[in-house]
Amino acid sequence: MKAVTYTGAREMTVLDQPKPKLKAPTDAILRVTTSGICGSDLHMYDGRTPLKEGTVVGHEIMGVIEQVGEAVQSIKKGDRVVLPFNIACGFCFNCLRGHTESCLTMNPEAPHAAYGYAGMGPYSGGQAEYVLVPYADFNCLKLPGTPGDQWEDDFLLLSDVFPTGYHATELAGVSPGKTVAIFGAGPVGLLAAYSSLLKGASEVYVVDGVPERLQKAKDMGAIPVNFREGDPVEQIFQLRKRNKGIQQSFRPGEEKMQGVDCGIDAVGYQARDDRDPGKEKPTQVLESVIRVVNATGQVGIIGVYIAPDPGARTEEAKKGIHPFPVADFFDKGLRMGSGQAPVKKYNEYLRDLIVNGRAKPGRIVSHHIRIDDAPDAYDKFDKRVEGYTKVLIRFDEKAAA
Repeated sequence: MKAVTYTGAREMTVLDQPKPKLKAPTDAILRVTTSGICGSDLHMYDGRTPLKEGTVVGHEIMGVIEQVGEAVQSIKKGDRVVLPFNIACGFCFNCLRGHTESCLTMNPEAPHAAYGYAGMGPYSGGQAEYVLVPYADFNCLKLPGTPGDQWEDDFLLLSDVFPTGYHATELAGVSPGKTVAIFGAGPVGLLAAYSSLLKGASEVYVVDGVPERLQKAKDMGAIPVNFREGDPVEQIFQLRKRNKGIQQSFRPGEEKMQGVDCGIDAVGYQARDDRDPGKEKPTQVLESVIRVVNATGQVGIIGVYIAPDPGARTEEAKKGIHPFPVADFFDKGLRMGSGQAPVKKYNEYLRDLIVNGRAKPGRIVSHHIRIDDAPDAYDKFDKRVEGYTKVLIRFDEKAAA
């Protein structure tokens, strides 16, 4: 089978790899119809997350079941399914509490397991024609329709970025009427904004420096803020001050509430310095989020922070240790949530929003490609080439139509 394979820093190559075989009676083989290139794949592509050469990558996967093990009961050949990117057993202590992002059995050496990702177990990725699905009954979400229909893009995003964006709003405590600032307008940031609006947030600000991304945020109903035009926190403060309706509703003292109720870091450790966007500043977004959130507000960190990071500028940063304004955090009485999304906690309900026309996350997709075009797409996505917001690899002839 054809598979996108990591062959070195900034080298993704389409190679012939062995088609997977069942290893356990609880496994299934999935024929992939669509797979996504994720922003977190770029950490490996850039050589910032050490990955063994020859690894098949890709953790955003959907398709049609080709074969099932004899113990699989709820999934059968021909079923259309999408896979949560985090692989879980369904029966360990964490899984039973709904924390499938931290399954205790699928990767004993680390807190997480995933398809085709560094440090997340020995599982082959799904930017390939076929993929092995462990514990298929638990890890497959059944889907209506047929490959290539009106839901193909939307359903693929249930594998990661839609539940992850939604989880970011849960971490930040977004609820009806609240105001939200999201830093980063990549796929997760855009869908965090979309999820905030679905939840009824009254104002959603999205900070980024790429015009095409900011336009997508605006098209969703969010307020775009370009950090290349000045301090994004000050821009949000000024936008809030210009809203006469808000200003007229304040009681004495409340005019100090120039910021927002909820802040989301959807960038992580490869954030750019606001003052010099050509340079990285790992703590830039963390600092900005803490500044922009009002006292007693809530912060959600969904952007990735990792260790080891061979590309970091300091020895501390290589270990994942960064300065943090803990005094400001404490003084404001903020709450913070972080970590990988438990996709299974949300994907069924988000699927039903899609099927019933209440959500259309596929609106963020910018490109559909064939697998042979994946190396070029990685390069353009990594360089933030104009328009490359979300790239999907199509395998099925119907899905590719």
